[in-house]
Amino acid sequence: MMRLILASQSASRTAMLAAAGVPFTAEPAHADEAALKQAMVGAPPRDIADALAELKALKVSARHPGHLVLGSDSLAVLDDGTILDKPVDRGDARDHLKRMSGKRHDLVSAAVIAENGRAVWRFVDKARMFVRPLSDSFLDTYLDAEWPMIAGCVGCYRIEGPGAQLFARIDGSQFTVLGMPLLPVLDYLRTRGVLPA
Repeated sequence: MMRLILASQSASRTAMLAAAGVPFTAEPAHADEAALKQAMVGAPPRDIADALAELKALKVSARHPGHLVLGSDSLAVLDDGTILDKPVDRGDARDHLKRMSGKRHDLVSAAVIAENGRAVWRFVDKARMFVRPLSDSFLDTYLDAEWPMIAGCVGCYRIEGPGAQLFARIDGSQFTVLGMPLLPVLDYLRTRGVLPA
């Protein structure tokens, strides 16, 4: 029987699928994301997120013929076009948050499903994130509470937790902000019989 494999160990993506009642297993892709990002310097963020999601899905799909493999990736993109990587340390996280303070950025989330080593479905979504002005004292308190849990988060926030306090407004799907455009994923899974229609 066909099953779904999530090509990730992301806590938020795992929690989203589990909360939605999706039967799946998770397996990290261990893909070379840095090399792909380097090869795609200058490409639109949407294309980079899509390519990263596809890389993860294809890598795991090659090990599991006959099953659907879901890869997903997210990028935080500043208004000037700068793409923020995951912070390397607490100081880097503080710098990212200072750069976003009082400004808007986009969070681009892509999902790709692969089967038998080829991509069979893809979707890219974007949420517009409006960060309120952040004081130095707030940043200290926030990082005391959230570091190192946010080390693996683009944008340095977990919107399902204290990261919600960073924002004045968010335009877009909360699922996209959490790291995956869940509703389109669920729709495709229904067409494939993984979920009941």
